[in-house]
Amino acid sequence: MSDSSLSSVHSDVLIASARQTLSTQAQALASLANRVTDEFPKAVRMILSSKGRTVICGMGKSGLIGKKIAATLASTGTPSFFLHPGEAFHGDLGMIQAEDTLVLISYSGETEELMRLLPSLKSFGNPSIALVGNMDSTLAKHCDCVLDISVDRETCPNNLAPTTSTTMTTAMGDALAVALMECRDFQPQDFARFHPGGSLGRKLLTRVKDLMHKDNLPVCAPETTLKDAISVMTQGRMGVVLVQDAGKLLGIFTDGDLRRAMLKESEGMIHKTMASLMTANPKTINENVMIVQAEEQMLRDKITLLVVVDDALRVSGILEIYDR
Repeated sequence: MSDSSLSSVHSDVLIASARQTLSTQAQALASLANRVTDEFPKAVRMILSSKGRTVICGMGKSGLIGKKIAATLASTGTPSFFLHPGEAFHGDLGMIQAEDTLVLISYSGETEELMRLLPSLKSFGNPSIALVGNMDSTLAKHCDCVLDISVDRETCPNNLAPTTSTTMTTAMGDALAVALMECRDFQPQDFARFHPGGSLGRKLLTRVKDLMHKDNLPVCAPETTLKDAISVMTQGRMGVVLVQDAGKLLGIFTDGDLRRAMLKESEGMIHKTMASLMTANPKTINENVMIVQAEEQMLRDKITLLVVVDDALRVSGILEIYDR
């Protein structure tokens, strides 16, 4: 399309096109949901009962989606990997072990590369699940379990490019992954173990004690004057002073408290003690709490720091909301 032709396409036309595509996809997904049969729980049970891996195999767009399905399964508690059918035909079939379960993806159910593999796969005897759009296809007839991913037509205006059908394939893969997660009672902590390098994994695996400030804490006694407390606060560089007596936390005095105290301009304010100016019984959090819970508490209470205590309620640190 030339620049002049491109500029003539009105934004409303493009927005309408996007809405039509998304609506068509949504309708197809709703139709697919209504066509789920007993083959689905059969597929889930086959994967659950397997003592090996779930091997995903597909060609072209189906292969790309297969890689995504394999990655999703692997990260949610189902050991899985993708096997390229072309490479499999030239030696990678050796990656398949006797206890593995196969998931073969082909919308037509007649993909040449998969058809060439079928005799070998059948001879291996591995349990097999097909994701197909043609329930009468060769692939459907030769697999132990068949999941229907058919669509009335592709969203592509020429009804050629895999669009709606690829959405259905992805969705069915997600449905399998979610069902398997539910069966395994897969929890956020389990997910985090497989994603230690990501922000989610870091949040779910990190505890308050891993991030809190614990050295050279700004501490003063209840009889400390405001003048001296300001010096302690300045040296601590956290905008807070912890008021303690014999190791017991009595209260805190923040830079916000300081501003409010100075605005009062009462005579002798600079010589008042922390006992009279501090906030008694401040909010605390146990050092073993997960960082995500601490952040939720600070956001909920609209505070920027928490005093951290150990199991004996002794102060062990200070956590600021942006400690990441």
